[in-house]
Amino acid sequence: MIYEIAVLPVHKERIDTFKQAFAEVAPLLSRAKGHISHVLAQGVETPEQFNLIVQWQSLEDHAPRFEASDDHQTFMAHLETYFSQEPTVYHVQGAAFAATKAGPLSLNF
Repeated sequence: MIYEIAVLPVHKERIDTFKQAFAEVAPLLSRAKGHISHVLAQGVETPEQFNLIVQWQSLEDHAPRFEASDDHQTFMAHLETYFSQEPTVYHVQGAAFAATKAGPLSLNF
């Protein structure tokens, strides 16, 4: 299991409309092969910075499969005007986000 983490910098004046736009295209992400789940989280200290965390069955499900798809092209075309700069995307192994009895999230190194 792989997590894609996309840091999405949004123009401050477009935060509310970005949230609406993301909700409109989220089904394109949800129906992708290998997609397990995703969450869009807004920064507390920097509310114009969002983190999109997507759980994929494999790295290949995200890149190249989803990134090469028409759904990804539509997804990005719908959102790119909201970005104040190029998003940063990276991946982490699934074990890094393991749930435990101690709490909903623990970091395993």
